[in-house]
Parts: sequence; structure tokens; C-alpha cells
Amino acid sequence: MNENKEKQFFIENTFFGPKRPLIIAELGTSHNGDMTKAKEMTDAAAEAGADCVKFQMVFADEILHPNTGEVALPGGNIRLYDRFKALEMPVEFYAEIKEYVESKGLLFLCTPFGLKSASLLRGLKPKMVKIASPELNFTSLLEDIAGWDLPVLLSSGVSRLSDIEDAVEVLSGSREQRAESRGCLLCLLHCVTSYPAPETDYNLRLLPNLSAIFGVSVGISDHSSDPELVPALAVGMGAAVIEKHFCISRTDPGLDDPIALPPLDFSKMVCAVRRAAQDGGDETIARYTRERGEAFVEQVLGDGIKKLALSEKENYSRTNRSIHALRDIAAGQILQRSDYAVLRTEKILRPGLEPRWETFLEGRAARSDIPAGEGIRFEDV
Repeated sequence: MNENKEKQFFIENTFFGPKRPLIIAELGTSHNGDMTKAKEMTDAAAEAGADCVKFQMVFADEILHPNTGEVALPGGNIRLYDRFKALEMPVEFYAEIKEYVESKGLLFLCTPFGLKSASLLRGLKPKMVKIASPELNFTSLLEDIAGWDLPVLLSSGVSRLSDIEDAVEVLSGSREQRAESRGCLLCLLHCVTSYPAPETDYNLRLLPNLSAIFGVSVGISDHSSDPELVPALAVGMGAAVIEKHFCISRTDPGLDDPIALPPLDFSKMVCAVRRAAQDGGDETIARYTRERGEAFVEQVLGDGIKKLALSEKENYSRTNRSIHALRDIAAGQILQRSDYAVLRTEKILRPGLEPRWETFLEGRAARSDIPAGEGIRFEDV
């Protein structure tokens, strides 16, 4: 069993590890651009025991194409692009909430989704940065953030081991380089990209294996519904960081509110995580085995082999990034850099080439018509 021997994660003279995990309340965009709501949520997260409050800096054009499709909301279907467009806020919004978060003694964390939001976020001088699972393969974004010399939290949902290896290499170089100089700057967050994600898909024995393979600290970004099971067992398996979506109420209109934890449940999670950190891996696993049953806990712990979880398999190549046409491209047209972008495919468009082929496409001729929004493939050029 794991006895909290995994690597720590270092943020400004503070070490977080399995004995003292960093607990992140993911507010995302649930404030809906309302500063009063953002501050109310920050206050509630602080009271519930969070160490850190996380936001998302959204610009729709960095994330998806207008033709991506619709999302079902309580008020009816709306284009997903339009939903993200409505969540765009000026950088001053993030500057104000950062100051407020830090005035509460909490760490401020924010996720950029492209080079524009990354540049704006860097100007706010954050103490660390988070890269979401869909951007794990966004090569040019990773290259930019690698130059910040800040601690990086990298979520690894809907990914294969080779995808993680490529991302880690971009962010922190070879294993030898990490061991010499960058070992505390990267933390891999194991994640299942499904909303909500079944607890039995989490395969938490993967955590110490990822730590050993990549020589970095590990944590969990949890989308399951249970307030404590996955977070506590993750600490038992060596997690230095626990991230969970936070809301005031699951009936609020935020995109992630239906799967987020309201304050009382978040407090339960914090207590469970702190207890697991104190008890250690063996006792934590034994306790949940007694309470939840051996067969169920064994399913949650899994076999430790990295593979796509059953609930996220269909999202592979769709949630993560690929190259898409920004406008209709006619057969014979010479591709310019402004003709395409690295975007999420989502549900109705076809995936394109991986982001690492961005520069390959420039200057090549289209073999056939490529409709706006569709992924650009090798056979298209």
C-alpha cells in the first residue's frame, strides 16, 4: 500500500504533499461574470476549507468554432460558442478577483485556454497556473507556459500515456532535467473527463505510477458526485493536490454547477481529505473498505494501468484539441495561418490534425473543399 512517500508540490516556499494536500475549489465560470457572485463564492470556499480558488479565463474564439453545436440548458438549447462568448470578461475582472482571493489568504489560480488568455493571465503575476485536460495536447500553449517558470498543474483527463509524455516533455524537458532543476514545478492531475464521472472509473492506483514514470508530484481533478470517496482515496494513493468543482447551489445556472459541490459537501470533502492525510494510505483504504465494501473500493482503486476510462472514451479526439478551418476553404487554396486554429472539436464536427502540425499546414494547398469549422486532415492538403 501507499504510505505517502510521493513527491511534494512546491508553491512559493510552501510544500504541498500527501501529508498536507493543496485543496482547490474550482469556481470556473460559475460566477457568470458577476463580481458580487464571484466574491460570495470565494468567501464560501474559504469557509468550507479551500486553500485555493480557481477561475477560467474564457475567450470563445480560443476554445471552439461557432459551428460547434448546442448545449442543453434549463432555458433551452443554446450554441456552445454563444455560451462561452457570454462568459468573456475583461482582464480587470480577473485582476480584481485575484486581489480579493489573496486578501482572504487563499491562492488564486486560473486556467488560460489559448495564447491571448495566457498572455493576459501572465500579466497578473499568478503564483501558479493550471492547464485543463482538453489543452494537454495544445503544443503552442504548453510551449508558452513552459517559459513562465511557474508551478504548473496539468490535468490529464481523456488522454493516453503517450499524450501525457508529450506534454510533460514540452513543459519540463527530460526526466533528467526535471530531477536536476524542475522536479517541484509540475504536478500531474489525474482526471476523468466525464460529467459526472463514475467513481469506479478513477483507477486511483495510477497515481503512484504516474509519479514514478514522470518523476513529478501527482493529484486528482475529481468530477465524481461523491464528496469524499475519490479525494480521500487519492490522498491515500499519494495525491498532493485535490481539485473539485464548487458551487453555492447545484441549481445555479453555471455550466459546471450540476456536478459541483455546494459548501456543506465541500466541507465534508475537506474533512475527509485532511483525515486521509493524517491516517495514511493503508488506514484510509481499510476504512473505506469497511464502510463501502471491498469490491467497490477495489473498483475505485483500479489496476494502476493508464487507459481511457469507459465514461470518457467517446470524448477522445473531440474534447481535446485539433486543427480546424476558421472559414470555408476552397480546393486549391493555399493555406494561410489565419485560415485555421487549434480548437476543441466537441460533438458534431470532425476532428483534425493534432496541434503539433500547426506549422506544417501553412503554405500547403487544399486538395478539396474544407467547410468552416471542420477539422483539417492530412488527406485535405
